[in-house]
Amino acid sequence: MNDSAPTAASAPTPRRVRVRAPELIGKGGWLNTGEQQYTLADLRGRIVILDFWTFCCINCLHVLDELRELEEKHRDTVVIIGVHSPKFVHEAEHQAVVDAVERYGVEHPVLDDPELATWKQYAVRAWPTLVVIDPEGYVVAQHAGEGHAHAIARLVEELEAEHAAKGTLRRGDGPYVAPEPEPTALRFPGKALALPSGNLLVSDTTRHQLVELESDGESVVRRIGSGVRGFVDGSAEEAGFSEPQGLALLEDGSVVVADTVNHALRRLDLVTGEVSTLAGTGRQWWQGSPTSGPAREVDLSSPWDVALFGGKVWIAMAGVHQLWAYDPADATVGVAAGTTNEGLVDGPGAEAWFAQPSGLAATADRLWLADSETSALRWVDLDGAVHTAVGTGLFDFGHRDGAAEQALFQHPLGVTALPDGSVAVSDTYNHALRRYDPATGEVTTLATDLREPSDAVLVGDDIVVVESARHRLTRLRLPEEAVRVESVAHRTQRAATEVTPGAFKLDVIFQAPAGQKLDTRYGPSTRLLVSSTPPELLLTGEGAGTDLFRALELNPAVTEGVLHVSAMAASCDDDPANEYPACHVHQQDWGVPVRLTEGGTDRLPLVLAGMAD
Repeated sequence: MNDSAPTAASAPTPRRVRVRAPELIGKGGWLNTGEQQYTLADLRGRIVILDFWTFCCINCLHVLDELRELEEKHRDTVVIIGVHSPKFVHEAEHQAVVDAVERYGVEHPVLDDPELATWKQYAVRAWPTLVVIDPEGYVVAQHAGEGHAHAIARLVEELEAEHAAKGTLRRGDGPYVAPEPEPTALRFPGKALALPSGNLLVSDTTRHQLVELESDGESVVRRIGSGVRGFVDGSAEEAGFSEPQGLALLEDGSVVVADTVNHALRRLDLVTGEVSTLAGTGRQWWQGSPTSGPAREVDLSSPWDVALFGGKVWIAMAGVHQLWAYDPADATVGVAAGTTNEGLVDGPGAEAWFAQPSGLAATADRLWLADSETSALRWVDLDGAVHTAVGTGLFDFGHRDGAAEQALFQHPLGVTALPDGSVAVSDTYNHALRRYDPATGEVTTLATDLREPSDAVLVGDDIVVVESARHRLTRLRLPEEAVRVESVAHRTQRAATEVTPGAFKLDVIFQAPAGQKLDTRYGPSTRLLVSSTPPELLLTGEGAGTDLFRALELNPAVTEGVLHVSAMAASCDDDPANEYPACHVHQQDWGVPVRLTEGGTDRLPLVLAGMAD
């Protein structure tokens, strides 16, 4: 990825020397080709544009958007091939690349190159890089960075004319084969917002819509947006979004939306469903463009999240590695922090460096942010100074709990303020929900076995996680310490179950309702999460898994505590004649007080009710 804001980053390679293009090699194989494998010889006669990208990189996502017009205009002569070249460990997983190709609407073949074989063959040094190959198989240009679409379009027209005259241009349909659409209610949702009504609003990013769900997080109340990529104000049915992400409630009761690929802030009237534009022109900000002014006249760059802090709407401006702010009082927008340099530097807002800020959460005195490319959790104080809680730089990432100075995340996209002053981090590429406690400086893991969580929202004592790559919301019970407040609180006292110390069996009993069966189309249909208060109660067996039974070991040194159990099972109508059966999620949480005593039971059965939703 670029280490600076978007510029015309490099000049094209001169066309004086003809260099034969190296072969395309990728251990992960080809996507968007109907499982057909291709070589450069198969593409002879076409103008080939290689787009070396990785899906974490905002500059790469900008290039995908820049190429759409060229791709459509020259579809019979040009073949664009995305060469996916990973930075993060998670990006080397084949399924993650499959997900990213659908998530970002990539409508051309993609070569999955997890070992960077083709990247090395072409001597690529940065994300993104574009390489142009002529119809005879020679490299004629190479560009690093974004902003080169117009230059490449001119080159394509020159090559079309030159090779049509030589008889070496071959026109026709390209190798792209569209994948079959999946019938899920949400498709790669991005962010969620709890509404005053108790319902949830979700940005259904890949379908270019907002979806209002009932409090169960599943039942659709309404959709806002036509579902077609566009930049259109109007009614809920007419409005057009382009990969919307962040959502925040304004003081007037409306919702501000980070309309990411439209480079705009939109406003949703929750009563009428009407959508209007608050900020942005629809054009991407470039170096030299204004950085403040009337909101509808200033260009933005991939706003990814929004939060109300200090009376203003703060914007995670992922595209230029900055924080901006929109002032509803006078409808102006401007830079609030960041230099456009990509990296991790704390200090006064005007001197700080960010790297793709992608998640925001406000408290009374702090604006928390997930700085994704540095795998960092950071915050802004009321004076505008920037601080880092967890994270060290662009290339340090992993999954490690413990003291903040040595804890690690991997490309987090969301952050959620918890009632006790701690924060939950949607640790996206670790498929985990993590927690940072400023009081202790410790990082812990709240939940694992999520799939690319991108945001989370509090609903009572639960936290609802946006499992983006599972196309759903997942409700988890927060551990007691995460929802504890220091003011007076009361809890119902229940009789403790007497259990034996040592080996202990936990069984969650579930039977699908009549006429339904477990839904295994997208992997395991059940999930079990186990934790305890105090944590020392469990010697083994803590964490998440897909079986509804668990062997635990209870610590004989702990005399009493609470076992926290959260279970989920998904079932679908069992009717072979129905191509799209209705599906249902059954979920229940238990907090079971236990007292350890010799002669107590060694098995705890819990019944997960199997009833239609």
